[in-house]
Amino acid sequence: MQISAMWNHQIDLNVIYIVISAYEDINKTFELLFEFDIWKSRDNNEQKYKKKKNDFVNKRCCNHDVNLFFIFYSEKFKGRSAIEDAIAYTVNDGLPFVEKDKVQKQ
Repeated sequence: MQISAMWNHQIDLNVIYIVISAYEDINKTFELLFEFDIWKSRDNNEQKYKKKKNDFVNKRCCNHDVNLFFIFYSEKFKGRSAIEDAIAYTVNDGLPFVEKDKVQKQ
């Protein structure tokens, strides 16, 4: 929750969870979240995601913040596609935070 508070709760808890579980290093977590926050506001990336949103939803990936993060991640690291990563975390692993958690954190 402290990490979320640093960004005034602007970054979804599930995105924070994904980054922490992948890196297990708080400094790398901060660095990647900071880069993601900057990336979101550049080049209309959030608007570009809206055009691809249905592709994610059709694969049962309904957390738009997580989907947007995986677009950023796939552009940065050129691994699997953003949809494949979103499926891996959303459908296969499950995400720990739900909508009611967003209300409780504020």
